[in-house]
Amino acid sequence: MKNHSGAYSTCCNHQRQPRGLAPAGLGGDARTAAQGRGRWGAFPPGSRRRPGLGRDPAGGARAGPRAGAELASAGPGSGARETWPPPATLRARRSTSGRTCRYYGCGLVIPECLENCWILDLGSGSGRDCYALSQLVGEKGHVTGIDMTEGQVEVAKKYLDYHMEKYGFQTSNVTFIHGYIEKLAEAGIQNESYDIVISNCVINLVPDKEQVLQEVYRVLKHGGELYFSDVYASLELPEEIKTHKVLWGECLGGALYWKDLFFLAQKIGFCPPRLVTANLITIQNKELERIIGDCRFVSATFRLFKLPNTGPTERCQTVYNGGITGHEKQLIFDANFTFKEGEIVEVDEDTAAVLKNSRFAQDFLFRPIGDKLPASGGCFVLESKDIITDPFKLAEDSNKKPKCASSVVGGCCGKKRSC
Repeated sequence: MKNHSGAYSTCCNHQRQPRGLAPAGLGGDARTAAQGRGRWGAFPPGSRRRPGLGRDPAGGARAGPRAGAELASAGPGSGARETWPPPATLRARRSTSGRTCRYYGCGLVIPECLENCWILDLGSGSGRDCYALSQLVGEKGHVTGIDMTEGQVEVAKKYLDYHMEKYGFQTSNVTFIHGYIEKLAEAGIQNESYDIVISNCVINLVPDKEQVLQEVYRVLKHGGELYFSDVYASLELPEEIKTHKVLWGECLGGALYWKDLFFLAQKIGFCPPRLVTANLITIQNKELERIIGDCRFVSATFRLFKLPNTGPTERCQTVYNGGITGHEKQLIFDANFTFKEGEIVEVDEDTAAVLKNSRFAQDFLFRPIGDKLPASGGCFVLESKDIITDPFKLAEDSNKKPKCASSVVGGCCGKKRSC
């Protein structure tokens, strides 16, 4: 299926392949999935599909019939093993199907501190993440999913009553709409109407990524954030890669040069992107290796905040009070900052601005550097050289050797062999 730009519409669709290459996308029968752009692992109760590729929450790929069945993995930016996502998120994901969920995509796109939030899911597919989020935001919150494929939207809508009753809500707090993520206004989404926007391996499929980010900025409230996973390139892609059908179908042909994300964020008005996780993507196909050349790819999760114009913010000391559900002992904010309950952490100007002007403000105590804080833990002093913004560096530092190599291509939804 092709989208309105003429390119294949999803990295997870059943793709046409050159003879001799394994099918791109999921390992299962693509006929069990409705066509369109979105996350194909997100099938509500009662739907049928074969198990295929699974991804661990840090972005790494696993294969086999039970791939993705367990969501215990390394947390963001951490080489240590940790329960991720937190128990609250696991409970919400289990409740969408009555079992531990399979996961498909570039990374986990469920952030922290979600109670009563309004969330927009770009490329919501058949709605599984939306339903998981609907429990986490609670009955006073709301989740909207938008997808370009009408069939996917109709599938998602079938389970509104099921989840409303399962969560014990009086009314449903989920809405699904048909539309394009670069044309949110045409879909009726108002200015400054959402606290959080999420996306999982979808923005790379839109040619005009600046327009997508501009629309996200418009619909976010001040203090809101875009929390999203996607595929990035180590350099600007030549046309041969951009127009290659297999590479496009594997979410590689539309990958943004990672430094361009920082340029676009600054141009639009976001704070500098905050890197959360990153995993290298590997390819084991001679023909595709020849086409790609020196270019490398990584799947990464970033968070972009839209903050009010309050003037410059100074570096400061912070203490996390442990008030976020599911993150009481520590909050892994991104690859650079982990806040343990009661521990003093010195943060840079950008991080201070984000924490003070977002939904996280009530969960932190702030004091100027040098002041004595009532904290029980030690003190972590920030050094500028410690800040990691390059997803390739993070991926290489945390995983010197890729754990898996694909049979064709390791895109966000590419079919993988067992390690």
